[in-house]
Amino acid sequence: MPAIRTVIIPAGGLGTRFLPATKAIPKELIPVGDRPVLQWGVEEARASGIERTVLVTGPGKEALALHFARDLRLEGALAASGAVELLEQVRAISALTEVDVVEQAEPLGLGDAVLRAVPLVRGEPAVCALLPDDLFVGDPPLLRQLIDAYAVHRCPVVALRRCPAAEIGRYGVAAVEGDGPIVRVTDLVEKPRAGEAPSDLAVMGRYVLTPAVFEALAHTPPGALGEVQLTDGIRGALASGPVVGVEYVGRLCDVGTPEGWVRTLVELLPADPRLGPSFRAAVAALVADGPVVP
Repeated sequence: MPAIRTVIIPAGGLGTRFLPATKAIPKELIPVGDRPVLQWGVEEARASGIERTVLVTGPGKEALALHFARDLRLEGALAASGAVELLEQVRAISALTEVDVVEQAEPLGLGDAVLRAVPLVRGEPAVCALLPDDLFVGDPPLLRQLIDAYAVHRCPVVALRRCPAAEIGRYGVAAVEGDGPIVRVTDLVEKPRAGEAPSDLAVMGRYVLTPAVFEALAHTPPGALGEVQLTDGIRGALASGPVVGVEYVGRLCDVGTPEGWVRTLVELLPADPRLGPSFRAAVAALVADGPVVP
């Protein structure tokens, strides 16, 4: 079976939860450590064997694709100054992935964003989708875990995580048959009301999508929040064949809110080989001396 070579990354949102920081800078370029959130996602895809990225962007978000483009002026300046390590890092970004871009004129939902990418992936037996608001830490990469499940079952695959009842209403939720780590999905509900979730298995921000999902999405009306929901499209695909879920190994860090972003920094930076020592020293000083009050 041909390998999955493309990941769709929806990135057309307005970033309102990060305002005012995101008035001119896309939230996907907010850094975690020394690289932006979007690059973390693309690196996960590359580590999973994926060579092509379809970015679904919005108006004014041209900087997302530019991050992965060659910048000969910058490279020349780094070479002239002898900054060899930085030069290698900058060139490595451009080598991560082949990038195609399609625009979503309005943020009308994750399902609508995926539909915008369909003309660029026709003919491929399956593609991945990745939400950059969720940053994955672990081995093997989360997308790799889903691709491995697809190689066996040859159907749509969703990432699943057990979630407390107080949080389950924020997600799509799967009803399943069988025991993990790979289960058969029998139904999906987007953002269920309290007490109405079919299980404690939330659908997280990684998917393998097939043409059956795209066909179902094309006939999916707006659902929760008045948007076309990808969860509803995958539910529609159940009519034409199986869908499986993977209770993945590893951790997804929520960087879609300022609070989640701060928590992710606290969790990840201490182990960063370059920034870790200064981060740990700053935290130790803060604990000893107290916060700086303006």
